[in-house]
Amino acid sequence: MVESDRQYSEDLDQYAALASRGPYGVEVGGALITMVEPHPGHEYGYNRWYEDDHFYGGAMAMPWMFAGRRWVATRDLQLLRYPEKSAVAEPVTTGCYLSVYWLNQGRHEAHMRWTVGINKRLNRDGRVYRDRTHVFTAFQEHVGAAYRDGAAGPRDIHALDHPYKGLVLQVIDAEDAARRDRLTDWLMERHLPQKLPVGGPAAMCVLFRPLPLPGDKMTYVKQVEGTDTRLTLLWFLLEDPRSCWDAFTGLDAEVAAGVPGARVELVAPFIPTLPGTDVYVDQLR
Repeated sequence: MVESDRQYSEDLDQYAALASRGPYGVEVGGALITMVEPHPGHEYGYNRWYEDDHFYGGAMAMPWMFAGRRWVATRDLQLLRYPEKSAVAEPVTTGCYLSVYWLNQGRHEAHMRWTVGINKRLNRDGRVYRDRTHVFTAFQEHVGAAYRDGAAGPRDIHALDHPYKGLVLQVIDAEDAARRDRLTDWLMERHLPQKLPVGGPAAMCVLFRPLPLPGDKMTYVKQVEGTDTRLTLLWFLLEDPRSCWDAFTGLDAEVAAGVPGARVELVAPFIPTLPGTDVYVDQLR
């Protein structure tokens, strides 16, 4: 057996070993949430790279990443964002593409090892699009989910495959870790159930807290802020966010009143991209 054949056989054995142990349940253990701004003049190039290569080769082909979806904020949607001064995006309209991926529970560390390795290879092979800025990119730990329709509707595991018409990204900062715990309880027990009335535009809200990136991450992705104090919420909508935006205005005041010291840093609406196309690219500026 030549050396290349021996190495290939050993690689296959490792795959069999990985599959035979460790968690493999159908649960959302975490997410990769990444909001990116293509540089001016590179909107089409960035979109084609992501649609034709990166969504698959840099994400969905990886182990333990079982669902993914891209979202876009056209200029009119960007202008709905608030607060004006945001710790997440400066200016607050920055970041017109959002990609969200689900990770299997219990596989975060293993996935991180894989993603660092594959991104080093993608860089070496010239398969990384440089003319873009990561505005808000973080792996996130799943905290919980609230549903409008209870057991009758899709679960969080279905959220990236169900044909939702919009998504709202909300980021909240607490003053410290203890107050984030209090914020989490208030959101799950009081706020989210009230914001998901029967017949309302939002079908569910999934709650996450950010995790630090590994030390050997790619240099163009900044280290995650607020790992002890921040929460990320994803609202999945049955309507276009432009038709129901009144339901999402004033979230900053509601959070501040519910948990003193908590501050909403971003409320940003998106609609789903149409995979494989350049639809909406000409509406970003």
